[in-house]
Amino acid sequence: MTVELHRVDITDDAAALVRRLEEQHGPLLFHQSGGCCDGSSPMCYPRGEFRIGQRDVYLGEVVGTPFYMGSDQFDYWSHTHLTVDVVPGRGGGFSVEAPEGVRFLIRSRVFSDEEIAQLPPVERGDHESSD
Repeated sequence: MTVELHRVDITDDAAALVRRLEEQHGPLLFHQSGGCCDGSSPMCYPRGEFRIGQRDVYLGEVVGTPFYMGSDQFDYWSHTHLTVDVVPGRGGGFSVEAPEGVRFLIRSRVFSDEEIAQLPPVERGDHESSD
């Protein structure tokens, strides 16, 4: 039996927060840029309020929410499985969870060589079709 391998997953607590935030803000997306000022933390935005660049890497979805990473950041993290989690504290000011008194963060582990061989190729740019 083969288990589908994902580049990104989410904890139950973070998934519950995403669902609550979607009720307030509508469909969301995650982006992890790797820049300064919390850039290595995943930022959560209402879809349509953050523009995905052509070089941004689509890593998959967590609870129906697309997760993108900046290309330069992906170069460093391509061998790593990411798990979106949530902890008390103040994160990035533009991320929608900030007013909730919590912040999203990434927990990670390095993929095994066997897992790396099974990973699907990544997509760059906005993977969703235009309406």
